[in-house]
Amino acid sequence: MDLKPIDSKPKKGDEAFTCNGVTTNRSLLDFWRWSSSNILSNATRGRLAEFIVSTAIEISPDKIREEWDAYDLVSGEGIKIEVKSAAYIQSWHQKSLSAISFKIKPARYWDKETNTFHGEPERHADVYVFCHLKHKDKNTIDPLKLEQWDFYVVPTYRLNERNQSSIHLNSVRQLTDPRGYGELKDAIIKAYTVQQNSLHKSASST
Repeated sequence: MDLKPIDSKPKKGDEAFTCNGVTTNRSLLDFWRWSSSNILSNATRGRLAEFIVSTAIEISPDKIREEWDAYDLVSGEGIKIEVKSAAYIQSWHQKSLSAISFKIKPARYWDKETNTFHGEPERHADVYVFCHLKHKDKNTIDPLKLEQWDFYVVPTYRLNERNQSSIHLNSVRQLTDPRGYGELKDAIIKAYTVQQNSLHKSASST
């Protein structure tokens, strides 16, 4: 039996759970609130960071997030973007602020159409966006306040020059300056241009 991948469509939130055709008093929105309200948790904050970047580059909210793509986002210009996030403050009890680092380990590409992995491990995106939730006050932290974030945009070749599976904030700062949300789209386009120039230079030198 050949079962093709499901092409999901955006939900509205008012879709009801049913049982044998009978509508219950719980909706999909109730599930979203139950599962995703803690936006400081690591997993949810990571998805939130992807969404924030997607809004900066004006990706339609009707485009469903792909869970297992080789990169997180594709801009209207075709720029492939990997999004990473980290925060000083966590949702659990802390004795001190968390150290900031981001995972950048190369990976093989998984094709959902065939359910197979391809090629050697590599970084498939054109640019990386490191989203740093920089706020340090647990009483006032709010990831929905975009001024509480810094964004570092790095062309992928700069990471390929480093034989690392993770990178600390100080090292990221050696590669680029922090950007605010309003600067993010232009920073991504500029980093993509630098990435393309690097690839052209590499190709012409071989």
